[in-house]
Amino acid sequence: MAQDALYPLTFEPIYRDYLWGGTRIADHFGRDLPPGVYAESWEISDRPEAESRVDWGPHAGQSLGDLRKRLGPKLLGEGQPQERFPLLIKVIDARERLSLQVHLDEKGANEQGAEAKTEMWHVLAADPGARVLCGLQPGVLPEHLSDLEKAGVLLEHLESVPVSAGDTVFVPGGCVHAIDAGCLLLEIQQNSDTTYRISDWGRTDASGKPRPLHLEQALGVIRTSNPGAGKRPPREISTSNSLQRFELASCPFFEVERWTLQEETICNLEGDSFEAFFVASGGIEIAAGGIDRTLQAGRSVLLPAACGSYRLRPDGAGGGPATLIRAVRGLR
Repeated sequence: MAQDALYPLTFEPIYRDYLWGGTRIADHFGRDLPPGVYAESWEISDRPEAESRVDWGPHAGQSLGDLRKRLGPKLLGEGQPQERFPLLIKVIDARERLSLQVHLDEKGANEQGAEAKTEMWHVLAADPGARVLCGLQPGVLPEHLSDLEKAGVLLEHLESVPVSAGDTVFVPGGCVHAIDAGCLLLEIQQNSDTTYRISDWGRTDASGKPRPLHLEQALGVIRTSNPGAGKRPPREISTSNSLQRFELASCPFFEVERWTLQEETICNLEGDSFEAFFVASGGIEIAAGGIDRTLQAGRSVLLPAACGSYRLRPDGAGGGPATLIRAVRGLR
């Protein structure tokens, strides 16, 4: 039945116009958008304030939340929690530096009755000299941050990580961080929108008012030790004539790989997790459930867990390989 169809699901992007954003999402991926600021494109979101809607096929117009409720483990995977889609996937354009912030780890979230958020960034494009800020330098304590900002030396006491296209940075909950100017990133994170802003670098909004800070809340959840935080080198998983696979990040909440697709290949979903793909470069044809979909760079697609076998074929304008970023739920 069409209402239970299992096929490659694509969604209408949900845009955010935060003041630090720019036009790179449209420019880099050729998206036809009205003039304006596009700081973030929420690609796959199951949030009450931002619900992804299917843009094509038998489920067109339906929200991800509605599909989750109806399809249950056929979408998310057998033996998995079904109350919400576990990930939030975004494209971020940092024309200016984002605020210095922290998200909650599991311990902090349990203590505060809030949402935890561990995330990773995969750099899609970056200006020369681009960087991200990830963690405090040794000896810097959370209670020092306010005084360091007043003294104008806060940046000097944060870990600065230079980045370029293809790099991956892991940011566990509890790690102080900021994306600096000149970065276009794919962000894959736990499904959370809880952020404690520590500093906004003296910036004001369109009305001339500073955005609110959450320093007191942040002090309770900042961790001075952040195992695994920072840049992560890719780890080769497998290589064949048709497909190269590299692990980019693995944690209890998500597993992310980079796939380089050279030729047509057949893959199989085991039924324990969905698979989400972002086409970073090139183009693909993806087929599952008797339905084909062609996607160019900058598009995202979600394969329900019960899809079974699916086919991938590079389909870029230049005929070359396609680069995909693949995310599945973690092994909690």
